[in-house]
Amino acid sequence: MKEDKTKNIDDALEEDEELDSSSESSQKFEHYRFIVDKGQNPMRIDRFLSDHIVGISRNRLQQAADAKCVLVNDLPVKSSYKVKPLDVISIVMDRPRHDFKIIPENIPLNIVYEDESLMVINKPAGMVVHPGHGNYSGTLVNAIAYYLNYDENMTMEDPRMGLVHRIDKDTSGLLLIAKTPHAKTNLSVQFYNKTTKRQYIALVWGNVENNEGTIEGNIGRDPKDRMLMKVFPEGDMGKTAVTHYKVLERFGYVTLVQCQLETGRTHQIRVHMKYIGHTLFNDERYGGHDILRGTRFAKYKQFVYNCFVACPRQALHAKTLGFVHPETKEEMFLESELPEDMQNLIRRWRIYTESREILGTKSK
Repeated sequence: MKEDKTKNIDDALEEDEELDSSSESSQKFEHYRFIVDKGQNPMRIDRFLSDHIVGISRNRLQQAADAKCVLVNDLPVKSSYKVKPLDVISIVMDRPRHDFKIIPENIPLNIVYEDESLMVINKPAGMVVHPGHGNYSGTLVNAIAYYLNYDENMTMEDPRMGLVHRIDKDTSGLLLIAKTPHAKTNLSVQFYNKTTKRQYIALVWGNVENNEGTIEGNIGRDPKDRMLMKVFPEGDMGKTAVTHYKVLERFGYVTLVQCQLETGRTHQIRVHMKYIGHTLFNDERYGGHDILRGTRFAKYKQFVYNCFVACPRQALHAKTLGFVHPETKEEMFLESELPEDMQNLIRRWRIYTESREILGTKSK
């Protein structure tokens, strides 16, 4: 079997809840090409590819086939397709292949905790976690490379680059960074085994009915819009996802909730909360930047728009992070304060709710 492209380790990071996606394009770019050997026995293509691409799962290959990204002799095939001798297999994506070099950049970091093995960083909203399509500099990884004196020849596959989970550009909060290959492996296993503790604070639209609850439903790419994630409550589409939530404060038209992740899927909290009818406040991608609850009065609309300006991103913060230290085996538990934009947003809703109660009105 000949391979026309250099094999690349598939992104093995835990798919944390808030990974941002790159922009969609109708043009497809080839990332892998294989020519099947003459003596190849019939074999499902997802199994064949998982045997020949390091670090990629059959589940992800099946998703790629569903998205028509797996081609045989230039035609898309299903994951059940049986490869034949001399088949030309391609994997195409909507962005060019790019071997990201990590350029160290002097960007300030808010380090909550650090020792010889790891550090925990409080990432501000608006900062992309790692280089990707359209974001080749100015990321958290560029800042880490500078802080730890990494050289310019390092790539995302370098074992020293200790990013073990991630959050979306417009989500603030705690991220765990390994500083040694051993720590990276140990912490990655903890995320894979779901033994870490991660709690988020979110402001969501609507008055959440129950004081606490659990949301379950597989999460995968929306077949109609690959920029969005979607809950698949039945069948085998998507990946298992579980979110536990607890109401912290009610403001009538919006609710402040604490969410604890049992799994870490792309956009998990955002998608799960929308699934139960409570989209995150000002979450543009999932429709939270519209006024979803409240009155039709002009003053109320102006109040909400002012809130959008005060917190110009989805109201989501990764507040706590718990894990076992890879060297000392000590249970670590770190917290971060809500950033000023979310504190300001909550203050505004608290004052608005108190003023409505004084006037004797009721929330709907």
